[in-house]
Amino acid sequence: MAGIDSVDQLKELGSTLTGIEAVLDLDAMRAEIAKLREESADPDLWSDQERAQQVTRRLSYLENELNRVTSLRQRLEDVATLYELAEEMDDADARAEADAELESLRKDIQQLEVRTLMSGEYDHREALITINAQAGGVDAADWAQQLQRMYLRWAERHGYPTEIYETSYAEEAGIKSTTFAVKAPYAYGTLRGEHGTHRLVRISPFDNQGRRQTSFAGLDVVPVVEQSDHVEVDENDLRIDVYRSSGPGGQGVNTTDSAVRITHIPTGIVVSCQNERSQLQNKATAMAVLKAKLLERKRQEEAAKMADLRGEGTSSWGTQIRNYVLHPYQIVKDLRTGVESGNPAAVLDGEIDEFIEAEIRWLRQRESEQKQKQEATS
Repeated sequence: MAGIDSVDQLKELGSTLTGIEAVLDLDAMRAEIAKLREESADPDLWSDQERAQQVTRRLSYLENELNRVTSLRQRLEDVATLYELAEEMDDADARAEADAELESLRKDIQQLEVRTLMSGEYDHREALITINAQAGGVDAADWAQQLQRMYLRWAERHGYPTEIYETSYAEEAGIKSTTFAVKAPYAYGTLRGEHGTHRLVRISPFDNQGRRQTSFAGLDVVPVVEQSDHVEVDENDLRIDVYRSSGPGGQGVNTTDSAVRITHIPTGIVVSCQNERSQLQNKATAMAVLKAKLLERKRQEEAAKMADLRGEGTSSWGTQIRNYVLHPYQIVKDLRTGVESGNPAAVLDGEIDEFIEAEIRWLRQRESEQKQKQEATS
């Protein structure tokens, strides 16, 4: 038999995985997969492109999730067998192989466990991300573009589809702002902790004296609006402008005035879309982004009201959340969770899962504490 330490670890991981399986409800997942497969086989489905894409994305996600869980269960059984064989044959190499697989399995199960913590009202939805350059001039614009690349690379690593709706390029380098969607289930629940101000410290490549520069970029994450959401928008409250899309350096993207900018006058929210060649399509996408931002604004206002009724202070989502220091030393550190990395290059290339998982646990703990306070005072 395997040593007592590995036996205990296998039991612990088995128990954790059983809890995950219960939360995910594998039987319900299999039933939904069967229903979606039947729906996707209907040749009439593709007459509604948007619905067809929703069905295929949901089906792909569920199949991947189910395979992920069943694969972890199989790996758990296999590593237990490997330990038994290593003990029977007194094989140190097999034991080392089993130890390595057990550690890998622990990390993978912990990552999946984080997914079960996402139980908020909108956590299951796709995400809309807006990045704005803040203080720091051209360095801030360049920093905003680096952040955009970081999140797009993160999504690419996970196989999540993305779509850039609008990018406003700065004159010298970088971008003033960008809005893009991460089209994967639970993208909002996964990324909502990234909302806030990201601070970069480095030697500026735009300073001919090589001085250190601090620059800031703000990140806004909102859930995509669904048909069940009733977000009323009065056309009289909107100012709609059309303009010609442009790329860096003024290079024309479209040859017609098809880009659309919508300003919601009562709130001052401005959204744009320029990725489609059709003005109507750009307007429809911009309206969807506007409704998502109005929905999130409403949710935050309701949360603030409840906090006031309970006599609690509210924390600003616009506060600084993470430092990326490239000079005089190299470190990326989250100011809320304390998670840090000494490899900023990897982080900026999309390796941010460690930060995201810690944020999800931190947010869940924070929300649990607030719920306990509410129950204690009610």
